[in-house]
Amino acid sequence: MGQPTSNQRRTASAALAQCPLDAGAEPPLGAHLVTPRRGYSHHGIYVGDGKVVHYAGLAGSLRRGPVEEISITRFAAGFEVLIEPSADPVYVRHEAVRRARSRLGENRYRLLTNNCEHFCAWCLYGESRSEQVLACFIDPRAALRTALCLFTACLAAAWPMRRIEACVA
Repeated sequence: MGQPTSNQRRTASAALAQCPLDAGAEPPLGAHLVTPRRGYSHHGIYVGDGKVVHYAGLAGSLRRGPVEEISITRFAAGFEVLIEPSADPVYVRHEAVRRARSRLGENRYRLLTNNCEHFCAWCLYGESRSEQVLACFIDPRAALRTALCLFTACLAAAWPMRRIEACVA
């Protein structure tokens, strides 16, 4: 029997549970980190010394952001950090880190074809894919929920509550 196909790896990975990162604990080098946000999850690769490489995309503002290396605290943005289980990654530890850093500065984010989850899959498996995007194509209700959550998150980023409160007062 040869190497598992991407579908087999994806199925095996989905069967594994995400593990919360304990406060103060350092993730394994090359770990796939996830922070669940409102309506979506943000993904990055742990590169050591408390740093994560991620596709900033739309995570921090309404503008597309590049692949960047940031602190794990900034990556989390106040949300829980989980370690995404990876079933038989092709690239591990230092090689996954090398791949992640090789794309630093890239600024070709696309929500449906080149997002933070696509980036992490490429770092670990050598192929871009996003389970979140696939789920939206399979279940239109999931797509609608995600779109509404992203829309409200964008509104919140553009107009923080203090501005809204000032308008109401």
